[in-house]
Amino acid sequence: MGAPAFWDNNERAQRHIVKLNAMKRSILPVIAFQKKVDDTDVMLELVQALDAADREAHETELQGSVAAMGDELDKLEIASFLTGQFDRNNAFLSLQAGAGGTESCDWADMLFRMYNRWAERRGFEVEVQDVQAGDQAGITKATLFLKGENAYGYAKAERGVHRLVRISPFDSNKRRHTSFCAVDVIAEITEDIDIEIPESDIRVDVYRSSGKGGQGVNTTDSAVRVTHIPSGIVVVCQNERSQIKNRASAMSVLKARLYEKRLDEQRSEMERFYGEKGEIGWGSQIRSYVLQPYQMVKDLRTGCSTSDTQGVLDGELDRFITAWLRAGSPRHRNKDIQMDD
Repeated sequence: MGAPAFWDNNERAQRHIVKLNAMKRSILPVIAFQKKVDDTDVMLELVQALDAADREAHETELQGSVAAMGDELDKLEIASFLTGQFDRNNAFLSLQAGAGGTESCDWADMLFRMYNRWAERRGFEVEVQDVQAGDQAGITKATLFLKGENAYGYAKAERGVHRLVRISPFDSNKRRHTSFCAVDVIAEITEDIDIEIPESDIRVDVYRSSGKGGQGVNTTDSAVRVTHIPSGIVVVCQNERSQIKNRASAMSVLKARLYEKRLDEQRSEMERFYGEKGEIGWGSQIRSYVLQPYQMVKDLRTGCSTSDTQGVLDGELDRFITAWLRAGSPRHRNKDIQMDD
């Protein structure tokens, strides 16, 4: 930044500043924590030098400081797992109702609310890109744009099929039903990634936006559906009043999906994700939410579980995301390899 020509290219300069600020947010908390460790070490030496009569009160204070540092260390450790190429990026989170008919549409709507609540708890800004209502209740599809640092790093843990077991509110006989919904998460791809989409490879359809009206949102043909012909990927955006803005947003999502598809084709461990398992139904779920005959939410990948089903549906997902990030960290993988050997 001190170079004489640094500000000659303002766009490039801004990119460097964004990277610098991201590095500071990663490094400065670690430096501050190390200073607390050093201060605690000095305090421990002082306490040990005290007489037994004076030591007890100071030991209690010291134990309280160490306990608070333990919580802070947990947060630093989780942040250290977010080292993927796009973990710091914004994220597109999509929902797709699966097997179960009206039940699954209602389940998708419940997940839609859950992820909105979770994003708010994390301080992410949420933009609704698209919502398609179900025939009788709930939604069939929805796409959320999560804006905030590490949005993709955290949200990617939710990629997979989610299963709900409950007494159906749509069944007059009050029988237990099982519903499924698929969640897909992709990172927002910046211009640094080279993804070219020829105009001949896409088909663009415009139509009137659905949902709540007002301000000209669903009184003009502003909604945009972009179909990528070679891959069959379809992206819909209708949250903006302008057709031009909706098209730009749809192309951004399409670009991200194509890049994710390219990465998937290069991965050798694709079984981590529901997309390779085919049907959104039995045998492909990553997490089960059981409301009847007992209360339990369990992540089938990590074994993490809780009986606080209402809390989870209100957006308390960090315990599952944290467990998934810990299980996928190089440190834990190395431990597994050593045990297998």
